[in-house]
Amino acid sequence: MLSYRHAFHAGNHADVLKHAVQALIIESLKKKEKPFIVLDTHAGGGLYDLRGDWSQKKAEYADGIGRLWDERADWATMAPYLAVIEEMNASGELHYYPGSPELSRRLLREQDKLALMELHNNEVEDLRANMGYDPRVAVHHRDGFEGLIALLPPTPRRGLVLIDPPYELKEDYFAVVDTLKKAQKRWATGIYALWYPILGQEADKSRDMLKAIKRENFGNVLVAELEVAGQTADWGMNGSGMLIISPPWMLAEQIEAFLKPLCAKLAQGAGAQYRVEWLNKIEE
Repeated sequence: MLSYRHAFHAGNHADVLKHAVQALIIESLKKKEKPFIVLDTHAGGGLYDLRGDWSQKKAEYADGIGRLWDERADWATMAPYLAVIEEMNASGELHYYPGSPELSRRLLREQDKLALMELHNNEVEDLRANMGYDPRVAVHHRDGFEGLIALLPPTPRRGLVLIDPPYELKEDYFAVVDTLKKAQKRWATGIYALWYPILGQEADKSRDMLKAIKRENFGNVLVAELEVAGQTADWGMNGSGMLIISPPWMLAEQIEAFLKPLCAKLAQGAGAQYRVEWLNKIEE
């Protein structure tokens, strides 16, 4: 149940999508001087050594951030995300990669806060070692679904919830919907960003999850998906998506601006495609 370690997949195509969107949302929150909080329900170890044994085992980053690294100056539409990675790799060689906790931490201002949840014993030890020295950061060794509800409503009352379970269990898809319902009742003004996989043989699970979310009254809900190849039986995760509840103004346009060229850049086979669509939209 707790076998998932993100280091195997750090910096892959799914991370590029997830973290580029995450960075854009945080930058939008920084437009106001008032403090905000980021709550990360499945934080992992926080940051990753791409030269380490786990990352090298499959080297998935080579077909993700690795394809962008040498031309990073050309990707202005993804600048907040890429600037953090460049800061972590001052030598110019791609060595370290930020998980969502480190990306948030480096983008926060002095007045902002970061709450991280992680259940895996080894991952939470890494997380504390990597993040615990920062007074803005609180690390919680607990289940992210349960922990999120317990921490809401947060202080400060502006902010982002990032939900990124491993989906090792099919129950995770249902737990996501249930957690979102409970969370929005406790904190209706928060921004919620949910990552989900698109799997060659199990894409119906994510599609069923999206249908369930669409049936709920969550207000404005934006979906952005990237598939690096068409769905075939021999593919594992051929793509992923980000679902954003109460997205900041112009986020859809910002994502569209980078996702079209990103799809072409990260394609690994026939059938690569992307979409940016409103799952629900309240007419103004």
